[in-house]
Amino acid sequence: MPNQSEALVPQVASELLPTLRYVLITPARNEASLIQQTIEAVVNQTLRPAKWVIVSDGSTDGTDEIVQRYVIQHDWIELVRMPERRERDFAGKVRAFQAGQARLQDVDFDIIGNLDADLTFDKDYFAFLMGRFLENPRLGVAGTPFQDDSLQYDYRIVSTEHVSGCCQLFRRECFEGIGGYTPIKTGGIDLYAVIRARMEGWQTRTFLEKSAIHHRKIGSAANYHGLAGAFKDGRRDYAFGCDPLWQMSRCTYRMAARRPYILSGGLCAAGFLWSMLIREKIIVPPDFVKFRRAEERQRLGELLRRWLPGKRQAGSDSRSTPST
Repeated sequence: MPNQSEALVPQVASELLPTLRYVLITPARNEASLIQQTIEAVVNQTLRPAKWVIVSDGSTDGTDEIVQRYVIQHDWIELVRMPERRERDFAGKVRAFQAGQARLQDVDFDIIGNLDADLTFDKDYFAFLMGRFLENPRLGVAGTPFQDDSLQYDYRIVSTEHVSGCCQLFRRECFEGIGGYTPIKTGGIDLYAVIRARMEGWQTRTFLEKSAIHHRKIGSAANYHGLAGAFKDGRRDYAFGCDPLWQMSRCTYRMAARRPYILSGGLCAAGFLWSMLIREKIIVPPDFVKFRRAEERQRLGELLRRWLPGKRQAGSDSRSTPST
C-alpha cells in the first residue's frame, strides 16, 4: 500500500498540468487516408498542445486540403508545405521536422513531440505523458507502446528505455542538448536520439500504462519486401554500432518470435554478419558505439540472470514481467 506522500503525487501532478506546455510536429507525406483520424485524436485531447505544426512533405494526394480544414477551425494548428522531392530517405523526414521546428520560435513550451500522421490514442494520452514529465525532472524522452496488427513488441525482452519514433516526446532542454534529430538517410533517427539523450544523462522511458494505435499496415514479413527488410535491419544494426553478442541473441529470439519463423531472425543475423565480413562503415561516432554496446551487454546479462535455470533470485518466480 503506498504511503501518504506517494498517494498525493497523481493529484499534485494533475493540478500542475496546465503549467506544462507541449508542442507537436508531424511530418506527413501523402497521408490523406489516415491523417484525419490523427487530427481528430489530437483535437479531442483533454490537454491540447500549445502549437501543432503539420509539415506536408511534398504531398500530392489531398493531405494538405484535409489539414487546411482543421487549420481554419483551430488557431493552434498550422500547415507548412514543403516542395516535392524525388529522393526517399529518412533524412528528408528530419528536414521536414526541422521546418516545423522553425515555426516554433515565438512559442513558449516545455515539451516538444514528434508525432506520426497515422496514430490514434485516447483523450488523456498527452495529459498522462505530461504527468510523467512533471513527476520526474530527469525524464528527457517519453512515449508509449503502439499497437499494430503485424508487429508487437515483447517488453519482457525489449527495454522500456527505448521510445518508439511513432510518438516521441522530449523535454526541451534534452532535445536542444542533443542537437535535435540527426538526418541519417538509412533511418534509425529515433533510436539515435534516444540513446544520445541517455548519453547526456537523461532518463528515457516507454510507459506501458497507455498505448497508441498504429494504423499504417507494415509490410508482411512473409513477402519479399519483408524478408529483404529483415536483411536490411541487420545491416543497419551493424552500421549503428550494435554489439555482436547482443545482436546474435536478439536474432535468435526473433527466429522463434516473428514470422516467418527462422527466416526473419536468420536474415537479420545474415545482414549483420555480412556487414561485419565486408567491414562496412559504422556511421555513428565511437562514443555512441561504446555507450550502446555497454548498455546492450548489461541488458543481456540481466536477461540471462532472469531466464537461465538456477540463476533466478529467491522469490523471483512470483514477480511478473510486463509484456505487450
